[in-house]
Amino acid sequence: MRIALDAMGGDAAPGINLEGAIAAVNQDEHLHICLVGEEPLLKDLLSQAGYHGTQIEVVPADGFVGMDEKPTDALRNKPDCSLLVCWKLMAGKQVDAVVSAGHTGAVVVAGLKTRLFLNGVKRPGIAVTLPTLRGKAILLDVGANPAARPEHLAQYGVMGEIYAREILGIAKPRVGIINIGSEEGKGTEIILEAHQFLSKSVIKDQYIGNVEGRGIFQGDADVIICDGFTGNVVLKAIEGMGEMMMHMVKSQVIEKLDQEKDLGKKALGELARNFQYSETGGALLLGIDGICLIAHGSSSGTAIRNALQTANRFAEKNINGSIVTALAASSF
Repeated sequence: MRIALDAMGGDAAPGINLEGAIAAVNQDEHLHICLVGEEPLLKDLLSQAGYHGTQIEVVPADGFVGMDEKPTDALRNKPDCSLLVCWKLMAGKQVDAVVSAGHTGAVVVAGLKTRLFLNGVKRPGIAVTLPTLRGKAILLDVGANPAARPEHLAQYGVMGEIYAREILGIAKPRVGIINIGSEEGKGTEIILEAHQFLSKSVIKDQYIGNVEGRGIFQGDADVIICDGFTGNVVLKAIEGMGEMMMHMVKSQVIEKLDQEKDLGKKALGELARNFQYSETGGALLLGIDGICLIAHGSSSGTAIRNALQTANRFAEKNINGSIVTALAASSF
C-alpha cells in the first residue's frame, strides 16, 4: 500500500505528519509513505527523528495551501504545491491514497480538478463518523457538494451503506435522509425525489426514510445523508457544542472534586475520545477513483497515524469496487 501524505498540511505541520508517518510504518511493514513537501526540510526532520528506513520517501513540492487562502486561487497560483502533487501521484497510479490535514476545501477542489471519479459516481461526498447512543453513524456529505441533486443524495446513501458495513462492521446499516420531520412527505422537492430513488435502490430494504437532526446522536440511523451545505453546518455545530460541553464538565464538575479527581479526568478523557478526530483519523472523500482521507487541521501525530491506517483498511476492504458494483445496479 502506497500513500501520499501531504507533509505541509495541518496546523502543526510538518512535525505531526512525520510523527504519524513514522508511527504508521513502524506498525505495518507493508506500508509505504510518500512524504510530499519541502524536500530539504523533510529530509532534515527525518534525520533528526532518527528514521533511516526505506518505507518513507520524500517527494518534493513547491509551497502549500494555507488555511486562510481561497482554494481555487491558491491551487491556480501554486501548481506544484504539496496538495496538488499528492493528487497527481494518485492520478498517475504512483500511490493508492492521499492523506492531508490541510485546507479541506482545497483537498476537495484539487480532487475535483483531477476528475478522478469512480465509474458511475456523479459527485463525491465527504463522510464523517460520529458517536451515537447505539454505537457509531456516518454523516455525509459534510461539505464537498453544497448543491446536491436528488441522484447525488441517493448515491451517498449507497456509498455510505457500504462504508458503514465494511469499515464500521454494521451488518445491515440503516440509511436515512436528514429532514425537518420524520413524517413521509416532508422536505424539499430535492429530498422528496431522493426519497423515491432510495425507495427503489439496491438498499431499499435498509432505507428508513427521514431522520430529524436530534435523531443523529440517538442512533436513529447508521447512515445519515444530506447535501454538503446542511452537513457542514451540522458538523460545525456538533464540534462547537462538543467543545462547550467538555469545557463545562471540566470546569464545573471535575475541577470541583477534591477526591477522585484523577478518576474523573480519566473518565472525561475517555468520553472526549469518542468525539475526537484522532480516533478515526478524519473524513473520507467517497466516490473518487482512489482513496482520500481528510484529517482535521488540528490533528496530532496519533491522528495522522490513524488516518494512514484507515486509508489502508479502506483499500483492503475494496470499498471502491463495492461502490462501483452497487451503483451499476442502481438507476440513478
